[in-house]
Amino acid sequence: MHILGTIIRFVVSALVLMLVGYIVPGFGVMGFWSAILAAVVIALLGWAMEAVFGRRVSPYGRGIMGFISGAIVIYIAQLFVPGMRTSILGALLASLVIGIIDLFVPTNLRKTGDRT
Repeated sequence: MHILGTIIRFVVSALVLMLVGYIVPGFGVMGFWSAILAAVVIALLGWAMEAVFGRRVSPYGRGIMGFISGAIVIYIAQLFVPGMRTSILGALLASLVIGIIDLFVPTNLRKTGDRT
């Protein structure tokens, strides 16, 4: 069941990226498989950034640092994902929109209240 939950999260993340690509100028993901790959790359880059710099810099750390680190991760992800393109402003706007969408989509971190 854990693997199925992970797969569902990546599919939902890919759909969110496709929606954000439709809404945000300067950000785009071409096709569902590019969006899946982008979701995986963004998750891995976010995990690596959190491992190196700590939890405060992660998007889950909230605040301005989480917002900026999310934009940096999105911008760097385009280098690894064919079919994904973004400008610096597009990455900032995409990070903002994804953060707003994240407010309405419950995550395990918010359910447990773990904010260390």
